[in-house]
Amino acid sequence: MKAWVLTDIGEIRLEALDKPVPGPGEVLMEVKAAGICGSDIPRIYQTGAHVHPLIPGHEFSGIVAGTGAETEWLGKRVGVFPLIPCKSCAPCLQGDYEMCRHYNYLGSRRDGGFAEYVCVPASNLVQLPDNVSYEEAAMLEPMAVAVHAMRRVQPGNSDTVAICGMGTIGLLLLMFLLEAGIKEELRPRRILVVGNKEFQKQEVLKLGLPEDCWCDSRKQNADDWLEEQTGGSGADVFFECVGKQETLIRAVNHTSAGGRICLVGNPASDMSLERDVYWKILRNQLTMTGTWNSSFCHKETDDWHYVLDRLARKRINPGGLVTHRLPLGELDRGFRIMRDKSEDYVKIMGIL
Repeated sequence: MKAWVLTDIGEIRLEALDKPVPGPGEVLMEVKAAGICGSDIPRIYQTGAHVHPLIPGHEFSGIVAGTGAETEWLGKRVGVFPLIPCKSCAPCLQGDYEMCRHYNYLGSRRDGGFAEYVCVPASNLVQLPDNVSYEEAAMLEPMAVAVHAMRRVQPGNSDTVAICGMGTIGLLLLMFLLEAGIKEELRPRRILVVGNKEFQKQEVLKLGLPEDCWCDSRKQNADDWLEEQTGGSGADVFFECVGKQETLIRAVNHTSAGGRICLVGNPASDMSLERDVYWKILRNQLTMTGTWNSSFCHKETDDWHYVLDRLARKRINPGGLVTHRLPLGELDRGFRIMRDKSEDYVKIMGIL
């Protein structure tokens, strides 16, 4: 098979390898679509992975082409939850696998989906409805991450919601907040978004948000804009999807008394808070929650099944966020586009 192999920081090549052989409890997946995540880029070019050599890629889907003992999966179209829980730590025993203390992970700790074939634990598979495409299924992981953040704070129908950061997760979060508007008890009163690129604005408008709910932080003072839009009261729910100190402070400064802040963005660097900012957390009695990954426990109530339900009912269209479709052999072009910011992109997808 062909696979992109990371041997050291900045050293990734398309290589010919033997197909992997599934072990007990595993299946051999033929990969049909694989998305590049923003976290793949520092892994490839800056920090390296937990082990080398490694095949990166944790957002992928495909068809089960071979099995160990799990023959019931053979030939099934599947998506993949990339976190492999230990099943024995305290969070795992409660079914909170996303908080596993001793997890493995496809694409960062063991071989992932930037390959023609990959071995996956059968317990990490979810069968796809017939009307869900491989491309859509390769976006299940980031969609579930967005849903997990949304469900952590449960915006209500009287809430004003702010989202700072319109990368893939921010846009998907907006998509699901707008979709939830069909349910009266979940519909936010208003959604305000802060981004910094013109193409992000176009994606926001395509999703159906009014233009006056968009702020370009390169052209406008985002703090003044949020102050004006909320009448000085702040947003009831604030999603920080950037992971920088300045946007964390913005979230604290522009969340209402008694409001909720959901920290979504992976940290770009160390952060520290001035005393006055910390005082605002105390005096406004803010609730701050972290979110990471998504819930997957083979129950209809988990985040992955929430997403699958909306995909199957065509309530969402994540394919509209795919800006580049590349064959496996050209996936390195996608890596470089994301590293160098040489082109506008939302989701870059490998199609096998």
